[in-house]
Amino acid sequence: MAKTITLEYQGKTYTLEYTRKTVEEMERRGFSLDELGIKTMTNLPLLFAGAFRAHHRYVKSEVIEDILSHMTNREELFRKLSEMYVEPINALMEEPDEDDEGNVSWDPSW
Repeated sequence: MAKTITLEYQGKTYTLEYTRKTVEEMERRGFSLDELGIKTMTNLPLLFAGAFRAHHRYVKSEVIEDILSHMTNREELFRKLSEMYVEPINALMEEPDEDDEGNVSWDPSW
């Protein structure tokens, strides 16, 4: 089950989550988790904003920026968001259940 963060801001509840689709969108736009420590001022806000895409796609960037400016415990927040971001990637890389009759095998020999 996907990890989420729920927060309330100005009377509205927001659920932050990354899905395979939202991670793909972020990558297409140039986001890279590997660059988090290199381009911190750019990538931390992008990581936060990207978590809104799954459930709150049409929230204005100004609102997301305002929410971020009021968030507490940011170091832990960004650590959790990073964990959440890699979850869909890890799910993609998981092997299917060996007992599934629909599995497709392939020959890796050249």
